[in-house]
Amino acid sequence: MKGLGFSGAFFIAAPLFRHKSKTEGNWSMDQQPKHANEVDQDLLAPWLGGRSFDDCCAEYDKQGYVTFENVMPPKDVDNVRAALEPYLIKTGRNDFEGFKSNRVYALLAKSPDVFSKMVMHPLVMAFVERELGVSSLLSALLAINLHPGETVQDWHYDDSQVNIPLPHPPYGVSAFWAIDDMSETNGATEIIAKSHLWTKPEISMPDFEDAYDPRERDVNFDPKPHADALKVTLPSGSLMVAKGTLWHRGGANRSNSSRLIVTPQYCPGWARQLENMMATMPAADAAKLPKRVRELMGYSIHDAFMGYVDGVHPDRLLDKLS
Repeated sequence: MKGLGFSGAFFIAAPLFRHKSKTEGNWSMDQQPKHANEVDQDLLAPWLGGRSFDDCCAEYDKQGYVTFENVMPPKDVDNVRAALEPYLIKTGRNDFEGFKSNRVYALLAKSPDVFSKMVMHPLVMAFVERELGVSSLLSALLAINLHPGETVQDWHYDDSQVNIPLPHPPYGVSAFWAIDDMSETNGATEIIAKSHLWTKPEISMPDFEDAYDPRERDVNFDPKPHADALKVTLPSGSLMVAKGTLWHRGGANRSNSSRLIVTPQYCPGWARQLENMMATMPAADAAKLPKRVRELMGYSIHDAFMGYVDGVHPDRLLDKLS
């Protein structure tokens, strides 16, 4: 989309991980391993705030999430707003989506340039590939805009769709891009630190009978308060990365302004995506996307041949269209 690309300060098209080739003793950049071995520290350094990637990962593993301030430059934040503005119309269909919230799906189809660069941002992908391997998929990609008066969301964790009882290793990674400031009053995402380590859930998953109740709640009513709940406040352009097993929820918006975020969510290559990414656009349009984005959409193979089409790699179908 013309005029909506991220600047080089935000995204650098370079390999994330170095790894040894199975056939050569030297470092190979052209083959992807099942799991990332060594992160390119120099590539990530501009966003780490003086920390090493290992230190950030240690915090991520301990707390279940990690934050990075001012990753996205203001110009690129404005580009995201411009890309979303025409679609911030419909409000949520139920209490979980939010009766006073806009949710926008299929973002790659709506603005390929802006959201391609977001979903394959090197900092996010470093965590995704470390946790889920390089065959990981983009499971969901949506914008969430909370208007004043929106109520607190129910507690949940994002990899629940794999339908494997807790406790289990994380089968998802969620990124939260703050387009607006996330404050104490405007609905900042709330998390329960270390909840990804619970051996038994301390709270229940959403009751979807309640979620589809058409009655609106008072903005000050919290049906499931938790003593360890923490509001993740971040300035615009910042990023939170969370494990798929971290319990969290959207906060209540008691302010006089809206709060906009974009959340790409990732799953292992063997899992079904929440949103069918390949169906969001014609194959001819997908063929124009960067290769890494096509892989994340599902034009890829999970070992040894999960995801083939008519006996061949699905990206070969796109080669005929590009």
